[in-house]
Parts: sequence; structure tokens; C-alpha cells
Amino acid sequence: MWRRRVLAPLAATAAVCASVLVMPMASSASAAGTTAQAACDYPNWAAGRAYVTGDIVRYTDGKYYRAEHDNPGYDPVISTWYWEPFNCGGEGQNPSGFVVSEAQFNQMFPNRNSFYTYQGLTAALSAYPGFANTGSDTVKKQEAAAFLANVNHETGGLVHIVEQNTSNYPHYCDSSQPYGCPAGQAAYYGRGPIQLSWNFNYKAAGDALGIDLLGNPWLVEQDAAVSWKTALWFWNTQTGAGSMTPHDAMVNQRGFGETIRAINGSLECNGGNPGQVQSRIDAYQRFVQILGTTPGSNLSC
Repeated sequence: MWRRRVLAPLAATAAVCASVLVMPMASSASAAGTTAQAACDYPNWAAGRAYVTGDIVRYTDGKYYRAEHDNPGYDPVISTWYWEPFNCGGEGQNPSGFVVSEAQFNQMFPNRNSFYTYQGLTAALSAYPGFANTGSDTVKKQEAAAFLANVNHETGGLVHIVEQNTSNYPHYCDSSQPYGCPAGQAAYYGRGPIQLSWNFNYKAAGDALGIDLLGNPWLVEQDAAVSWKTALWFWNTQTGAGSMTPHDAMVNQRGFGETIRAINGSLECNGGNPGQVQSRIDAYQRFVQILGTTPGSNLSC
């Protein structure tokens, strides 16, 4: 039985059945090309503009550079301490520069639902360019593996797109919020790789991503890139039951266990559900092996 976790201070956990909602696969040669182009659509570098670690820019030579350290707008081709070249569609590289190749992604999720495309994931990366793109190659791979391991657990191996127990659907509307539930009382059920739920989470994620998810929450189950972006939104900006975001936990070497604490620590950590914790750890250890790196320390919570 797969257990769904709610991203909210009003958290409630509900068991779901094993039925699978299959969505049509939105991919073609032309769509893949468009996605690759979109993944390289980073802003032009501007002298004197402040940049933070992980920012990616297009320099005047047409090449891309990623900020290795925060800086006030130093020239990427002069300040090699602050900038490093970034492969964006280069020959032999992933178009997005993502540390997980499509072949590795497919190896991790051999039974995935066709909705969860690799192209959707790489298209979503531009929303949080520091994700799996900060620190050493080892840290980048560890973060990608940690994210995908937790996603694996939340979705039964990227199988489930929406919460399967429809009787829970009306429970995720917090009517005390001033914006209410404009899409309907039962519209804010769990969706996507991290199973986004509750109207206030749809509002917060939508505001951060510039998408009206409060008014149209169905986008999370209809658009693969949007779906992945909501998962990256939580990973990079929310602390959940922990004291840091999962992104910060991985790049600051706090360990995979701290990502579990952020995602579902109130129910699983400190002996709450050791079986669920071990399931996440097992997936993480498989994934770092696929990526050719080590898991690091502090795997449990």
C-alpha cells in the first residue's frame, strides 16, 4: 500500500489504492527539440547585476555560464572563481546539463507512467537552476538521486499522478484562507511527483512559479513540466517538518535523512515509521549507484 504525504502544516496522511491513472504521453521529436531549446533559454548576463550560486546566464559570446559563488555581476570569462562554463545543449551532453541522463532516468523508473516524461523534468529545471547544479559533481548527483528517491517513494515509482482515494478529495480545502477554493471544494487533492495538496499549497506554489494553480490545479496532472515544477518548488523552498529545505540539506552535506525529515518527518522520523524511511533510503542507494557516486552519511532520520 502506497502512502501519500500531505505538504501542509495541516498535514493528514491517507492510504491510497493501487489503481493507476494513466495519462497520455506528450512527446515527439519536435516537442523534444522545443523542450531542449526552452531548457537553454536562460537570461543574458548583465554587468553589475547581483547573482547567486546556481544562477545560469547567457554571455555575450553566446555561451552559458553558471555562478559557482554569489557575486555582484562579475564578468563570467574573467572571474573563473565566480563562474564556470555550463553545457546547454552541447554535443554529447544532456540538453539541460542535468546530471541524470534520459537512459539513467529510465533505468531508475522502468515502470513509470508515461505522463512523467524526462523532457518534462528537464524543462522544469529552469525554474530552480541551483537544483542538482550546486557544488561538486558528487553533490550534484547526490541531490538529484535524493530528489528522485523521494519522488519514487511518493508516487510508487512514478506510477501515480493523482491521489487514488477520491473520498479524501473534499478534505483539502481550507476555507479560512481569504482566497478560498475557487476551483471547487474537492479540487486540491494530491497531484504530481510530490503529491501537492491543499489550496494554500497550490496558491503558494503557483505564486512562486507564476502559474495560476489555485484557479487551475488540474495543470499539475495535465502538464508534465508544471507537475515537475511543483515538486521542485517544494524541494527548493519548503522546510516542511524539518529545519531546512531538502536542497539545502543536500548541498550543505546534512545527508539524505534530512530530506526525509522535511518531506514527511512528522510521520516517519524518530521511529515513527522506520519501514517507510528504509524504503526511501533503499531507493536513494540504488539511484546513487546508477549515477556512479556514493550516498554520503546521515541517511536516516
